[in-house]
Amino acid sequence: VQLQASGGGLVQAGGSLRLSCAASGRTFSGYGMGWFRQAPGKERELVAAIAWTTYYADSVKGRFTISRDNAKNTVYLQMNGLKPEDTAVYYCAAASGYRVKTREIEYDYWGQGTQVTVSS
Repeated sequence: VQLQASGGGLVQAGGSLRLSCAASGRTFSGYGMGWFRQAPGKERELVAAIAWTTYYADSVKGRFTISRDNAKNTVYLQMNGLKPEDTAVYYCAAASGYRVKTREIEYDYWGQGTQVTVSS
């Protein structure tokens, strides 16, 4: 599976961005998808994941929404109410199977990162 993330950029606090991750190579619907982020000097963390159910980190609940369009082989991360602490490089990843995966080691494929910068 090849993953291509896009949609990052610079936005003011309180603004919104939508990240997209286009997948190719295998049956997209058979994979759980996740969005991770890594801020400077910090470990990479799971932000949201989707399979038959969804998962959100506490820090983004109520602000971020993960969704997928299997017909377009694409997963999205709608980010509203952005805060400066959301600034990071965001990565999409794919994990085989239908259960939501919450550990980085469970993900088999990774896209390149897309930078999200939120100014105060």
